[in-house]
Amino acid sequence: MKFKLSDLWRWDGTIGRGVYLFWGALLLAFKYNLDRAVLRIGFDRDWSFMDYFRPTAPFDSADQKTQALILLALSFPFLWAGLILTVRRLRSIERPLWLAGLFVVPVLKWFLFAALAILPAPVGTKSAPPDRKASAWLDPMIPTHPLGSAMLGLGISLVLAMTAMLLGVELLSHYGWGLFVGAPFAMGFMTVLIYGYHEPRPFRDCLVAALLPVALAGAAFLAFAMEGVICLMMAAPLAAGIALIGGAAAYFIQAGRREDTPKLVCAAFLIVPALIGGEYWQQAPARLLRVRTAAVVNANPEQVWRHVVAFTDLPEPTEWLFRLGIAYPKRAEIRGRGAGAIRHCVFSTGPFVEPIEIWDEPRLLKFSVTQNPAPMEEWTPYQSVHPPHLDGFLVSNGGQFLLEPLTGGRTRLEGTTWYYHHLWPAGYWQLWSDFIIHRIHQRVLNHIKKIAEDESFAAVKIQGGSAKQTQEREFGKPPKEIVHVLRTHPQPLPGGELLLKHAQEVPLLAGVKGWVHREGPL
Repeated sequence: MKFKLSDLWRWDGTIGRGVYLFWGALLLAFKYNLDRAVLRIGFDRDWSFMDYFRPTAPFDSADQKTQALILLALSFPFLWAGLILTVRRLRSIERPLWLAGLFVVPVLKWFLFAALAILPAPVGTKSAPPDRKASAWLDPMIPTHPLGSAMLGLGISLVLAMTAMLLGVELLSHYGWGLFVGAPFAMGFMTVLIYGYHEPRPFRDCLVAALLPVALAGAAFLAFAMEGVICLMMAAPLAAGIALIGGAAAYFIQAGRREDTPKLVCAAFLIVPALIGGEYWQQAPARLLRVRTAAVVNANPEQVWRHVVAFTDLPEPTEWLFRLGIAYPKRAEIRGRGAGAIRHCVFSTGPFVEPIEIWDEPRLLKFSVTQNPAPMEEWTPYQSVHPPHLDGFLVSNGGQFLLEPLTGGRTRLEGTTWYYHHLWPAGYWQLWSDFIIHRIHQRVLNHIKKIAEDESFAAVKIQGGSAKQTQEREFGKPPKEIVHVLRTHPQPLPGGELLLKHAQEVPLLAGVKGWVHREGPL
């Protein structure tokens, strides 16, 4: 092996696996220690190797954004050198150069690095068959029939899936990159390697073979009461996409190279538990996340405030999300008044306990959260299933309601939730958690909006000019059509009777929300 510095910037030519492994390990060690030194000297901060698996979480506050930009600038020379080495290594084993794109994908780059460090360059010309002595012992162990080889690949992949689940979830209670990215990639990768061992298979068939172990693993987790339907559905898009990448990588890396299959399968199998164990021993702190949702209420802040503090029972949900089992709010109760009061927001799975921190009536109600119920009730064929992620993996830290007065006696009501989730990749799972929390906000805000508007309209009495002025002050000038109907209605209603009961007689009032009283003609 010959090591030359020009290997780090020359795109032409090829390099061997020993040179690739040497430069990769050296650059990784140098980059890690450089980052540690910069953060320690410049910002008095520690840096662990597992922080590389958290693209944004290590830099939460505004002052840490500078640190992130510095590390990003320092990473460009190493990224450039790594891509050059990967392209030249792929060229040496005669594989598609687009596979170098995996080098910039967290976790998957370790599988690529391992494969390129294992695969030797082709021997002889393309017309000469490769030396098969190294893999001849494996030939009788892998069926020649496509279905048989696919079933063997599926079996080995399912063993890996159960190993990852037992190690990561049941033993370590850790849901991370190794489980949701490493395992699906390795499953698709290994299945296609074994499926195409004796002869090249069509690319489409390889992709189908890569998806099958993920689907069967999900069915196994459900059958053995290790997971419920909801979480499996949420994980499915990520796992399926990663498995397809693994299957495609195996198709292009291994096609026609049977002698390399044992080494690649072993490497893929062993990397997954190593990733899970490494993540567990260097657990990264979760980032505080925020979700905000707003609604405009046709009532003044004073009228909205009392329904923010506590509200009556909500109707049963019709949204598919909550009908599937996601926890949903049912009512809110409060004990006491002012800062220090205890608010209980009762969900379908139990109450959130919310001590009030700021009581600024009628502008701001802010609270912390000291007790969280389960985020969902899992669908399962058994009586119940309670995987570890239902306890302490999606945790509300606090919340607030902000009321801003608008023109025309209206109020902008904004609800905010701060929360943590301990699932990785954080960006993927945040899409789900933000979506769910936003729908919960909408359910609460719409309920507050309805009851506040109903009460507000009930308080407005349409009587003479003064009533007209009151309505204009509270809600803006009323539509001329409604004023005309009120003036010309053939049967004036006695004071206190609800005009909306006669909405069918007065079609123009059918769209008016709330209670409207009429006491005599205008």
